Amino acid sequence: MTTSASDAASRGPADLVLTHGRIWTQDHDQPWAEAVAVADGRIVAVGSADDVAPLIGDATTVEELDGAFVMPGLVDGHVHLNLAGAQAKFELPLLPTDGIDEILAKVREWADRLGPDEWVVGGIVGSTVMDTILDAGPIARLDEAAGGRAVLLRDDSMHNRWVSSRALELMGVEEGTPHPEGGHYGRDADGRLTGVLQELASAVAEGAFQRSVTDPAARVRASVAKALRIMNGYGITSVQDAATMAPAAEALASLSDAGELTARVVVSTPVRPFIEEGTVGTELAEIVAPLRRDDVRPDFVKVVLDGVPMTRTTALLEPYICHHAGQEHEVGEVYWKLDDLVAELDDCVRRGLHAKLHATGDASVRRVLDAVEVIRERHGDAARFQIAHTEYVHPDDVPRFATLGVVADLSPYIWYPSVIQESIAAQVPAELVERSWPVRDLVDAGALVAAGSDWPCAAPSPDPWTGLQTLVTRRSPDGSYPGALNPGQALTVEEAVSAFTTNPAQAAGLGDTAGRIAVGCSADLVKLDRDLFQVDVEEIYRTRALKTWYAGRVVHEVASA
Repeated sequence: MTTSASDAASRGPADLVLTHGRIWTQDHDQPWAEAVAVADGRIVAVGSADDVAPLIGDATTVEELDGAFVMPGLVDGHVHLNLAGAQAKFELPLLPTDGIDEILAKVREWADRLGPDEWVVGGIVGSTVMDTILDAGPIARLDEAAGGRAVLLRDDSMHNRWVSSRALELMGVEEGTPHPEGGHYGRDADGRLTGVLQELASAVAEGAFQRSVTDPAARVRASVAKALRIMNGYGITSVQDAATMAPAAEALASLSDAGELTARVVVSTPVRPFIEEGTVGTELAEIVAPLRRDDVRPDFVKVVLDGVPMTRTTALLEPYICHHAGQEHEVGEVYWKLDDLVAELDDCVRRGLHAKLHATGDASVRRVLDAVEVIRERHGDAARFQIAHTEYVHPDDVPRFATLGVVADLSPYIWYPSVIQESIAAQVPAELVERSWPVRDLVDAGALVAAGSDWPCAAPSPDPWTGLQTLVTRRSPDGSYPGALNPGQALTVEEAVSAFTTNPAQAAGLGDTAGRIAVGCSADLVKLDRDLFQVDVEEIYRTRALKTWYAGRVVHEVASA
């Protein structure tokens, strides 16, 4: 029975009614419904077709679903809007499975359409390719393919870059240039630059490229809008931007003011220098605070504690695989001492903010949990803390997520056999890889598990259906890579749906607005071409969003839907 049809009727007819469908509400009190009514962008009734019928007036738009499956608009808990949108709108598209010859051919074709001073910018370069760039030979081939132009190619972790000689020149990097703090300029055994940039060396390249852009504000605005439109096409209506610099936050506010924002965005501002150049820390938080809108929420800071396992910058409790003399005890570095991290989080809580913390290794995860334990003792449960990419978690630390109220912000696009996992397996001990992404254990321990794409890292799109399927199968969705990764950690379909709806909404502070089809929530809905609960789980990755509504208005529609 509808939850409030009589109350809604007393307020007048609905603006929109979807009826005669199979509607998964993600509301525990009423998981299934046949119809839903919307007024002023919010859900006013959920129930049977007969329950909602009294809300249909002369001006009501009525959509007959004819049994189609509808669910809440999805919530992507971890995305990089500016980087992703720029890549989709302006840049050279590469696949993480492209070999170096394919990459160079695509660079050559792309460069042919550019002026001599224009940069070739693109991605994604697979980690397995980055692993092979060990001397100066490949950079010479890159220079030739680009016709001597500046080239900036991003890898699948988005932490590292491969650049040309001209790009290094514009960066001011020569063979004797020291490494930047928190970064590394790749050099071969003879001291020659390879063009590989790790971690914050990437920010130097990004800054050099940005200085070549004629109207950077317009580019960022167009990029952010493009990213959100692409996400709408997959049924995504709310996101948490994982590292938001001032230009992107300003673009979001501008789109909101113009009525052009097509998804709700939670902003996370870096507290230290990031892979995009620009203002960070308290100064950045103060810049974005006045940009708050109902659909733009600058509520989080971003703290990075380590890197990525492919480059051995993830912080582990046990050593990496030893390939050469001197690597016997290499474990990676945690970038924050415990006292410094506690002080940062303490300041964050005192300013009424929450924190998303990048920690990919079991050592860095433990450092976050130790810091949050101190903060909980001082301040209680007021602040939200998310650990992004909890790929490796020591078994002793799994129950601490629930005890401390820490969200596991996971990227299912990374946790199945793939190019990334192939590169990881060459660096990380097999026994640690075999117990990676302990999602089942976290859920069983009572932790809140939220999924995010990390787009444009790892995958060329934010397609949630590949991620949702792999949460259940732990296998490559299309079977392109054999085997399963830690299959005992699989979730049920219902648990996986929660990880893409209610859980990330709650983690981002949107639990009363997004992720559910319930009275009072925003009318964020998606109509699919299949019922996720009735199809073969191996076919979920083929799902298409036929129509997406954000706050009651259509933001995506397939022509034949």
